[in-house]
Amino acid sequence: MIERRFVAQKMKEYQIEEYISKSLRNVGHSHTKMVKTPLGEKIVIYASRPGLIVGRKGQNIKDLTSNLKKRFQLENPQIEISEVENVNLDAKIVGEKIADSLERFGAEKFKAIGHKAMDDVMRAGALGVEIIFSGKIPSSRAKSWRFYSGYLKKCGDIAIWGVDKSKTQAKLKTGIIGVKVSIMPPDTKLPDKVEIVKVEEKKDDAAEKSEAIADDNKKSQDAAEEQQKNEESKKKSKKPGKKQVSEDES
Repeated sequence: MIERRFVAQKMKEYQIEEYISKSLRNVGHSHTKMVKTPLGEKIVIYASRPGLIVGRKGQNIKDLTSNLKKRFQLENPQIEISEVENVNLDAKIVGEKIADSLERFGAEKFKAIGHKAMDDVMRAGALGVEIIFSGKIPSSRAKSWRFYSGYLKKCGDIAIWGVDKSKTQAKLKTGIIGVKVSIMPPDTKLPDKVEIVKVEEKKDDAAEKSEAIADDNKKSQDAAEEQQKNEESKKKSKKPGKKQVSEDES
């Protein structure tokens, strides 16, 4: 029973996010997060242009809140809007901007649009980016065109959680053009990346103790050698005095 509740909750969150993304078009919508609070459901919407989501005198927010309450049977939905810090590192916003540019300027300028979007992403500090157009761009037959730059992982665990991906569609008179964007953000930690750090040499306690013992042994050895030299010098000084006494007695 508990597992079914978790699955139902996740499905509900996915449906809410899908509905919000369809309702908020051309406003730079990135993603939606749902958090449970004691007062009710808190829905955080991440977007690049929060003013368009709020609307004049907050009318858009009121309409969206009432629609969510009726459609998904939410008790007290609270919508919070958060602005995306760097829009050029968000794959969904970049794909939406590309689709908007294609619809505005047409498919004839798809190369300029693709190169500009790729340059903006790399200037923002991304490790790598890949943009794929699929459709009539422009051609009598559908084909795909790829723009790529930097380093991008396409397999393994990092390709799942370390690469931001999105799929968008641009609706033109000649047909629909699919836009697929993949971005590897600068904070992605790669397992094959090695950093060489210069560490200052610090003596361990054991090394310091061994050096102190060695110094003590050397000092005691030097003292013993000095004492032996003094004894030898005393013996040498005593021998000629005995000879002198013996000559006087004779």
